[in-house]
Order: sequence, then structure tokens, then C-alpha cells
Amino acid sequence: MWIIEAWLELRPGRKEVLDVEDWAEIRRLHRAEGLSIKEIARRVGVARNTVRSALRSQVPPVFDRKSRPSAVDAVDADIRKLLGEFPRMPATVIAERIGWERSLTVLKDRVRELRPLFVPADPCQRTEYRPGELAQWDLWFPPTKIPLGAGQAATPPVIVGVSGYSRTMVARMIPSREAHDILLGHLACLVDLGGVPRSGVYDNEAALVSRHNGRPTLNAPFQQFRGTLGMGVIVCKPGDPEAKGLVERANGYLETSFMPGRRFSSPADFNAQLASWLGRANNRVHSTLLCRPSQRVDEDRAAMMTFPPVLPDPAWRETKRLGRDHWVRVGTCDYSVHPRAIGRRVEIRVDLNEVVVTCAGEEVARHTRSWARHRTITDPVHDIARNTMRVVAAAAIADADVEVRDLSVYDRATGAA
Repeated sequence: MWIIEAWLELRPGRKEVLDVEDWAEIRRLHRAEGLSIKEIARRVGVARNTVRSALRSQVPPVFDRKSRPSAVDAVDADIRKLLGEFPRMPATVIAERIGWERSLTVLKDRVRELRPLFVPADPCQRTEYRPGELAQWDLWFPPTKIPLGAGQAATPPVIVGVSGYSRTMVARMIPSREAHDILLGHLACLVDLGGVPRSGVYDNEAALVSRHNGRPTLNAPFQQFRGTLGMGVIVCKPGDPEAKGLVERANGYLETSFMPGRRFSSPADFNAQLASWLGRANNRVHSTLLCRPSQRVDEDRAAMMTFPPVLPDPAWRETKRLGRDHWVRVGTCDYSVHPRAIGRRVEIRVDLNEVVVTCAGEEVARHTRSWARHRTITDPVHDIARNTMRVVAAAAIADADVEVRDLSVYDRATGAA
């Protein structure tokens, strides 16, 4: 590296600073055309010593301007002292402590330069993944309202998973953030993935993970789910999104590549469009792998664990005695049950699509699950059965023999006789 110095004798028409173009032209004239230094100086318009310097240098000229003193230099020692004691003190507080009355911009720039000297660096780790080793999971909330029916719209969560080795994406919209819905969506995504990764990476979703004294504890439904599959679980530290950077980037990719320009009529329509798009997304050339996830997924699946003979069933269940009001409440919605089960114990099972009620192993209700809130869903068959049973009960009461007492009995009982 070299710096052009000012010439002692600057003749009219000569350049004061040699730029890269002139440096390249000087070397061409000398090496390709064999011109003398004097002739090159005349053609280019520079001093002969400048030509000699250009020919000796193997790199282009660099203009190096000496830094000017800054007003912050006077308080540099005070800033260092405060950062030494309080490494994370904001620049605005530092300005107040040192009595800084000038522009905050230059002070913030200096604090930004000095802070790393006092705060230990926390670099993120770049991880290489083996086939079938790991997948990362997260909940993503689309930046648009989805029609749920009955004039309602909301933003239901979408569970997103990314396989570490092949970068294959799977995703599905689910009704809520409750544990049973998350795990049902998780199972559906694993089926789409075609195998069970040996470990999953999760954040601190309250429905799945609770923390006690800073240590994560998996909730019972999640323990049962991962135990049935034989899958390991890695819980990220709070505030550490880099630990699951694959799925975080997938969430961003969904927002920038899937969402723009789309309209949805229902959650089912959202999932249908998402499934179609994922087929194309998993067939694109991945910028990190420089190949298509679809070209790696077979090797990835071959190394994953197979599904157990009996899949986990994280559906929500409840057992209760059915009252005369023969509707059962699931979330905020009421679903009718056949009135022949009144007074008996029924079992309610809720998955992503249906609400099923059984009594002694016999099905007494089956409804499509409502994503809208505060709805009453009644099966017309149950309405007809209820009305028929009420007519029969009324007829039975009317036909019953009722004893007619002599009125003198009441007179004697009241002392009137």
C-alpha cells in the first residue's frame, strides 16, 4: 500500500491526486507499449516520480485521510470509567453523568465502539446437522385476519417445523395455543414430514413448557406425546431466537413469500393453500444448502425414527354426566348430544376437526369443530329426538292415575271440621 505525496514542482495541467484509473493506465503504457517514464508522465499528466511510484506498487493507490480530533476525546476516559463499572449503561445515561451537552450522535458512536471492550461477546453458533438428527418448531401468527365463520375473524396460530438436515418445511394452522391443539398440529406436521426426528427444538411456549427456578419443565401432555414417539426435546433459553434460527427464518419466509397477495375464506382454505405452496417451497434451491430440500429429504427420512405402532393421541378429553340440558361445552361453544344419553356419563373427545361424544362406547354426537367463538351447534336429529321424547313424557304424565281424596280429609287436617 502506498500514498501519493504532493509534488514539489506542480506544472500546469498536471493532476494533484493519482486515481486507480491513472495507476492502471501507467502500468499498461509501461508493460504493454513499452513507453518510457518521461513519455508516460507526459501522456498521463503526472510527475515522473509519480510514474516510478506507480510502477513499483503492485496495488492501486489508497487515499488515507488522517482522522480529525473529536469533541468526545475529552470525555473518553470518563466514558471508559462508567462502562467499566456499568457495562450496559445506556448512552443517554452516560451523557447525563458526564455532563455532555453537545450532539448525542457522536457520543453514541463512541459508546458503541467502547462497549464491546467491557461487555463479553455472545456469539451465536453455526451448527451442522446430521440426517434425521433434529427439527426446530415454533408458532407463527400470520399478519392477516382469517374468516372463522359467523361473521368472526381472528389470527389463529400456525405450527411451523423445519428439518435441520434437509431444511424441509412443514406447517399447519391450528385453532388455538392450547396444548392439545399444538400437539395435534405437531403430530400432523410429523406425518407430513414422514418420520420422527431424534430431537426437537422448542421455545418456552407456556402450554408445553413451564419454568421453575430458571429450569424448564415439560408439561404432562407434552411428556406423554414425546415419550410415545421416543423423541428428545431441547428447550431454548428465554430471549435466544438464534437457537432456533432455522424456523425463525422459515417464519419470515412465510411472511414474505407465501402471504403477499393471498386471500383466505376459512382456516381450511388457508391450510389448503399453505400445503400447495409448501410443495413448491420445498422444491426451490435453498440459499444455504445450494440444493433443493426435496433432494435431501429421502436421506433425512431414512435416518429419522419410524412412527410407533400406535400414534400418540393428544386430543382433548373430558368425562361428565349429561344433564337435561343435553349440550356439552368445548371452549366457548356448546355442542348438542342425543338426549337418550341424559343422566348418563359421556366422554367428549376434541381434535382439530371434530367434536365426538360417546356413551358406554356408543357414539351419541359428532360435530364439525367450530373455530368461531360463542356458538351453539345443534344436530337436527337431536332436536327431533328431544321433541319426540318430550311428547312421550307429557303423554305418560297425562295418562297416569291420580288419587282423588275426599274434601273432608282436608277439613279435618286444618281443623275446619
